[in-house]
Amino acid sequence: MNNKKLIFSGVQPTGNLHLGNYLGALKNFVSLQKEMSCIYCVVDLHAITVFQNPKNLKENILETTAGFLASGLDYKKSIIFNQSSVSGHAELAWILNCISRIGWLNRMTQFKDKAGSDKEKASVGLYIYPNLMAADILLYKATHVPVGADQKQHLELSRDIAQKFNKDFKCNDFFPLPEPLIQKNISRVMSLRDGTKKMSKSEESDYSRINLKDTADEIVKKIKKAKTDSAPIPDNEIDLKKRPEALNLLNIFADISKVSLNNVIKEMNGKDFSYVKKRLSDVIVSEICPIGKEIDKLLKDKAHLLEVLNKGTEKAQLKAEENLKKIRDIVGLI
Repeated sequence: MNNKKLIFSGVQPTGNLHLGNYLGALKNFVSLQKEMSCIYCVVDLHAITVFQNPKNLKENILETTAGFLASGLDYKKSIIFNQSSVSGHAELAWILNCISRIGWLNRMTQFKDKAGSDKEKASVGLYIYPNLMAADILLYKATHVPVGADQKQHLELSRDIAQKFNKDFKCNDFFPLPEPLIQKNISRVMSLRDGTKKMSKSEESDYSRINLKDTADEIVKKIKKAKTDSAPIPDNEIDLKKRPEALNLLNIFADISKVSLNNVIKEMNGKDFSYVKKRLSDVIVSEICPIGKEIDKLLKDKAHLLEVLNKGTEKAQLKAEENLKKIRDIVGLI
């Protein structure tokens, strides 16, 4: 294991982990833990930037933890914990609130998307949560962060904050500038009802996504009902990209099968969607159903899930406190 590199990433416990979470994050997390030191966090403080039912939130924290483990994360190799159990996240976030600039936050496009049309009613937490995201990363002096296209801006903000902290307090390179780890050959998983929108747990229709806990029958039914057009699969990527729903299904097939999109096009060229959907259902069921069954099994042993989180918290707390002592001293706090 390369100890010079440290990965940090987090997943919000908002319930219903889905295929997009798995292909876009969890599967990659498993690969990374084989190569580097990794910290994976259930970011419950981020979740409460919008109101969460307290009972559901507790259940979702455990379900997300179960999703981590069922996907192949090893709590003996990686640190797995929930964010709120290490108070250093909130403490450093406040310090970074005083470093970050309002102008920087005003440029964050995700706030505009999440706050909707009535921004005046959005919580202050939602507005400043990019600073908390920076604190999550910098608290452990992480060097690399796996990011998707929609998170690049937040990582750039983390780098700006780290750079300003180092400069303001004349502490050279105390905070490393975290680098993005962008997955190669992995496409964004889009909604099964609209190929132009990202697959999301917040979309009203359950037919828009494949949940990790879906049964084989549910997966087959959802893929059968997935929106498509009437034309057969083309023989080239340029024409396919003009058809977002068809492109999405073939991208999912490529990602799960670990083959290139071009190879999938060669196999599917000229075929109608009944063939495509049958092949896609088979590979999704084969990959996802064992994970769903393992999640259900783990959720029956909540004591084990809590033990995993507690052990992770102990390890994270040691790293966090070591860095926080230095940060307090640099800032001038006693």
